[in-house]
Parts: sequence; C-alpha cells; structure tokens
Amino acid sequence: MDRLSEEYLVKDVSELERLYGKPQTASRVKEIDYIHPHYRAFIEAATFVVVATSGPDGLDSSPRGDPAGFVAVENEKTLLIPDRRGNNRADSLRNLLTDPRIALLFLIPGSGETLRVNGRAVIPIDPALLERFSVDGKPPRSVIVVRVESVYFQCARAILRSGLWDPARHADRSSLPSVGTILAELSQSEIDGAAYDSELPERLKTTLY
Repeated sequence: MDRLSEEYLVKDVSELERLYGKPQTASRVKEIDYIHPHYRAFIEAATFVVVATSGPDGLDSSPRGDPAGFVAVENEKTLLIPDRRGNNRADSLRNLLTDPRIALLFLIPGSGETLRVNGRAVIPIDPALLERFSVDGKPPRSVIVVRVESVYFQCARAILRSGLWDPARHADRSSLPSVGTILAELSQSEIDGAAYDSELPERLKTTLY
C-alpha cells in the first residue's frame, strides 16, 4: 500500500456522497447542541471516555476512566471531566491551551450505543472545583470544562462487530507483549523490562488516584 493509485482515491465531497449516499433522517435529527436528558443518562452511565484534541504538534486521543458518573453534567451545555494522575505527558491539556476544540466518545459497558460530544474546553484549577472530584482525599490536578456544541449517539454496529463486551472474544493478555518488554526494547534496555513488569501491579494499585 506504499503507492496508492490516484484513480481510486476519493478526493471531494461530491464523490464521497456518491459513494455513501445522503445521511438518513435519523442520523440528522439525533444531533443536537445540548445535553438532552436521554443523552445525560448515557453520560452518567459511562465509565470510559476517549478525549480527542488537536494542537500545533498534532492530534491526540487519550482515555479517561472512572466509576460511572465520573463525568459530571453541570448543566445542559457544560460537562466537567476530572483529569486524574497519569504519565504527566499532558498531551490533551497542552493541545487545549492552543486549540480549545475537543471531541469526546463515551463508552458504556454492556451498551452497543456510544455517545459523541463535540465542543470547546478550558482547564480550571480552582481548589473548590477540584475538591468536588476528590477520591480517597486526592483531588485531580485539573478539571476539563467542556462547553457543549454538538451531541449525538452512535449506533451499535461497531461495538457489535468488534464483540467489545463479549468475554469470549477478549484477548489473552499473555499473547501480547508486556509493558516492560515494550519499554525495554524501545529504550534499548535503558529501562529494565522485567523489573518494570514486576513492579507494575503494585504501582498501579498505589497510584490509581
């Protein structure tokens, strides 16, 4: 696939529409510019959201997860996402400082439908706001405040095709390279992979929040 034939590349919207046709009515009416109570139910049941941003160094998509309801619906136009501790790269936050646009994809365990939210975000660190999201006395370092511009659900086809919630189709983790193996090879053994793997379970447990 190094050299794709120009003859078979889609190059404009009209060609794309000839290929896919026009959107069905349902796919248009489901998109609104606020958090409807039905959409609120999805957000409050979600335990996982993918956060997509864009900045001068490129695109980023990163996971956020916590017990259901961790993304707070402040009102029909505002969402609050606690930013828990991680690897300190802060790629999403760096992007938001220069380009406030943000896209969210909510996943609800057991549900085929997902929910998509687009908007613009800011990053407050008001102590009172951070305290609202404390777990075990540990507040997040910041909260992503999303001003909602569009909301719509995605049908279940992708989740059904993937078998995401089907335990029978889950991968055996031992069939994949370990985190330590990856880091050891990419760092040319600067990182001790075996030690990293042996310490990881305890590190995850003690640094979850």
